[in-house]
Order: sequence, then structure tokens, then C-alpha cells
Amino acid sequence: MKHKSELSFPNTHKLLKSVLIGLVVCLGLLCLYYGWSFGPGSRRSDEENSGSDGSDPIFGGFVLHRDFDDLHEDQEHNSEVPKSIPVCDLQFSELIPCIDRNLIYQLKLKPNLTLMEHYERHCPPPERRYNCLIPPPLGYKIPIRWPESRDEVWKANIPHTHLAQEKSDQNWMVVNGDKINFPGGGTHFHDGADKYIVALSRMLKFPADKFNNGGNIRNVLDVGCGVASFGAYLLSHQVIAMSLAPNDVHENQIQFALERGIPSTLGILGTKRLTYPSRSFELAHCSRCRIDWLQRDGILLLELDRLLRPGGYFVYTSPEAYAQDPENRKIWNAMSDLLKRMCWKVAAKKEQSVVWAKPLTNSCYLKRDPQTHPPLCDSDDDPDASWNVSMKACISRYSAKVHKEKGSGLAPWPQRLTTAPPRLEEIGVSPEEFQEDTGIWRFRVIEYWKQMKSVIQKNSIRNVMDMNSNLGGFAAALNGKDVWVMNVAPVHVSSRLKIIYDRGLIGTVHDWCEAFSTYPRTYDLLHAWAVFSEIGEQGCGAEDLLIEMDRILRPDGFVIIRDKPAVINYIRKFLTALKWDGWLSEVEPRVDALSSSEERVLIARKKLWDEGLTAM
Repeated sequence: MKHKSELSFPNTHKLLKSVLIGLVVCLGLLCLYYGWSFGPGSRRSDEENSGSDGSDPIFGGFVLHRDFDDLHEDQEHNSEVPKSIPVCDLQFSELIPCIDRNLIYQLKLKPNLTLMEHYERHCPPPERRYNCLIPPPLGYKIPIRWPESRDEVWKANIPHTHLAQEKSDQNWMVVNGDKINFPGGGTHFHDGADKYIVALSRMLKFPADKFNNGGNIRNVLDVGCGVASFGAYLLSHQVIAMSLAPNDVHENQIQFALERGIPSTLGILGTKRLTYPSRSFELAHCSRCRIDWLQRDGILLLELDRLLRPGGYFVYTSPEAYAQDPENRKIWNAMSDLLKRMCWKVAAKKEQSVVWAKPLTNSCYLKRDPQTHPPLCDSDDDPDASWNVSMKACISRYSAKVHKEKGSGLAPWPQRLTTAPPRLEEIGVSPEEFQEDTGIWRFRVIEYWKQMKSVIQKNSIRNVMDMNSNLGGFAAALNGKDVWVMNVAPVHVSSRLKIIYDRGLIGTVHDWCEAFSTYPRTYDLLHAWAVFSEIGEQGCGAEDLLIEMDRILRPDGFVIIRDKPAVINYIRKFLTALKWDGWLSEVEPRVDALSSSEERVLIARKKLWDEGLTAM
């Protein structure tokens, strides 16, 4: 007779076997889930990744969101600071974190494709942010410098040639060996943007065929800009364009524009207001931009209306303006009727182009039948609010003061750069404070350049970003140099961006707790004044911002960080891990009226990586 234990052994064996198989299956599913959910190099949540000490294993064990004042230990004794940061896979070499359609699919979002919501910003949640450095593509070279870059770039830096093939009959771009050339053509100006600009100037009877109209046209918005050749050739007319296009089927057009050194940005006329204040541009331009201007009661034209100054122009070059077939005539008649109800008038019309002008005052609006559509916006609507604000199908009326002035009240360019604009009063800044700010930044920039003069080569800096632009003094001080500046107004001081535009400069609103809407490797110089202190007060991580700055900074590019000594001490410990130790300078600047407390200035230069570093 068998013992009970002997009789039950086969059942126990089967049970153990089943348990082991179940564990293997569970582990496999768990690995598959984490591999799919987070992908290579992306950050998981602190709770999921933290060990018993609450550290992040990928970053070598630092704790996020600590007070800067607590972080004074040497790096060798500070486990919070990594000695190296992982490098992302090469497939992420063109990653734009908040404009990543893979993320939309992974998060199972359901954007309205008809309204172009899939081209708008959708940022990853904190647990899905990348905590690895974005590598350059294989064969990457230091970009060709301005002004040569206007006409040619290295093909290895943007290895995409589909636009050259698709637009081969329109002279957008031509592949030429290891370079890509830009003849200056466009869909409706095959013979070159320079000739097209002169033709428009003659249509509008501007003096000497100069598009700046005696300095009264300075800021232009070019929607659906292609590779931004229109904006490139406007620069010789002393006009600066914000060239705008989405990351759509022509996904690299803005990447080409920035590589060329032309002011440009990613953006879409979809459901959200563009991130600019009201009355920012003297002229908006659309050359075959393929936008349905009649959709949703003309809401996209009403967004242009919000952005144009009193008397501003809309240049429209498209078949609807000249073609005689029934379909284009139908669209033309409907647009004409809508714009008439918006009080716009035709200023000029010739061949392929028509130019409308926005009214100078509220008079026409007030004479309309009260039931006319589109209606005037409610009196409590803030036309300057633009960060994550939905577009509205209404007309933004002028304030009483602007109505009385019958215009913008701005000096012509270049005098407007240093002339106190009327809208200073709206943000509580006096003309005297404005002039003092201008003088302080002129001195600060001189000091920056003194520190960097031993390493700056001729034309080595073209694309510049001021991450906390205030009144635009930093950009104004750079006016004598052959650079352009993207002035960024953090959301909590977004009202100041209107002063940037009134000075004849360009910029955008942004929240530095999120990634910026640009391609990797697009800026030569980043200037961050008190940015780290401010995001720290919002509970956002300095480490995330450093990795984002690295993403948008070109190899051999510079960062100028001006902040509290505790902030500088902390950031300095990351420089080797970021590969920003190609050249360093740190000084204690002179105290001035803008110094809210003791400050230090750290200037660092990003290295051009060895290709071996990208093989992860």
C-alpha cells in the first residue's frame, strides 16, 4: 500500500509545472507591456522605476524636483547627478516630443483629422518623457553658415529628398551631390521669391519697390510657408517673417528652413489660436497654402484678423484668386462675401494675387447690422490670450484707445526697435523703464560676447533663442549682428510678447515644463535668464529642461544660463553628462536694476559627438 504522500506526488508535479508556466507567461506579458508602453529611452513614472531609495535607475540615481539650495555637494559625493546620460536610438534623431503622431496612437487619442487636430501639440505625460539625448543622424556635419546657408545645406543633416522630387517643377529645392540647394522658387513663384516680392511691392505701390513700405511693414506671417524661401528673401527688404507650417506630409519643410537659418516654426491653423498676441503682424501671406479659409464660418480667416494690425494686409496667391473655372469662382465669391462682412477691402489685385486690407478702426464693425455674421467677440474676450486657447468665430474689436489712434501708433523700422510702444501701458511698464531695460541688456550682451570672443567664429551663430524674453532687450541688443532671435515668453508673462512684436521682433508663448515645437538641432545659441528658477517654482524638473535644451541645440552651439548661484552650481554638475563641456565660462555679473537677487552666468558649448556615441 502506498503512502498518501506518494500517491499525491504526480498531482503536485503537475501543479508546480502549471504554476511555473503561468509565471513565465506573466513575466513575458509584463515585459511586452513595458516595452510597448515606454519604448527605448523613455522615462517611466517615479513610482514604477524607483528603487527603495526613490532613485531613477536610467539617470544614475538622482531625485527629481529637489530644492536647488540643497544641492551643493561635489559630484563624486552626489548620487543625484549622473556621470552619463543615455543616448536615444537613432530612430529618434528627429523627435519632436509634443508633435509625435506615434504618441497619439499609443495614448489612443482620437483627434479630429478634418480639423487638423493631429498636427497640433499633444505632449507626453511625465511618465513617458524621454530621458535620453537625441543623437544626430549618421554623417552629420556642422551646418553651413549664413548667408551661404540660405541657398544650400548638407544633405546628411536632413537626409530627406522627397520634397525635391515632389516639387521638382517648382524650384523649391534640388539635390546636388552631398548638398541640397534652394533656388528660391515656390508653388506660385517658380522664377524666384525675390522677383515675386518686388511684384507684390509694385502692386501695393510701395516706395522704391521695397516690401517694407518705408519701414511701416516689418512683421509678416507666412502660413503654409514650404521651405520658407519667401521669408528668406524678405530679409533683404528689412522685413522679418514668422514662416509657419505643420509637420504634415511635407514633414521636413520647417526643418529645412531652420537649417537654412531662416526664422520659422512649426504650427497649424487647426482648432487652437496661434501662440501670438493680437495685432502682431502688418501682413499675412498665403501662397497656395492649401487652407480651406471658408470652413467653420471663416474661423481661420478670423484668426488672421486677430493677428493683423489695424490696416494690415492679407496677400493671397492661389487659383481661387484668378482661375475662371466654376469651382474656383464659387470659392472666390464666398471668400469675397465673408471678407466684406469682416470689413476687409481689396487693396490690389493682379494676375495670380489679391491683397485685402483690414480696417483701421471699429467704425465699419459698428455700422453693420447687429445680426451680421461673423459677430464681434464678447467684450470680456482677451484677444492676446493664445496658449492652449481655442479659436473663436468672431471678430476681435480694437480697444477704445486704438480706435481713437486710427492705427498701431508704432514708429517705422528700425526706429521702433528702441522706441517705447503704446502698448507698454497695458502691461504696466513706463517708457523710462523700457529704456532702462534696453540699456541694461545692451551692456549684458556686450559682456556675454567678451566672454565668448575667443571661441566664436565668424557667422558661427545664426539661430538664437531667448527662453525668457521679457521686453525683448536681449534680442534688441543683438540687432547689429547677423542673427535672428526667437523670443519666448513663458506663459505666466505672455502679455509681454505684444511688446516684442511692437518692437519689430518675433517670438512665441511657451510653457517650459513642456517640449518646444521645433526639430532637434535647430538653434546655435540658447539664452536662459531665470528660466530654471521659474520652472522650479512650478514644480517642474531642471533635468527635463536640460535634456530639452540639448535636443534643440546644434552641436558646437552655446548655452548662456543666467540664474541664482545655487541653480548654476547644480547645472554645472550635468555639463559632462550632457557633453556641454566643449568650452566653459562662469562669472559673477555686475548687479543691475534687473537683478532680482544675486546671479551668476554660465556659458557652455555643446560638443559635436563622435559617431560611436550614437550606437546604443
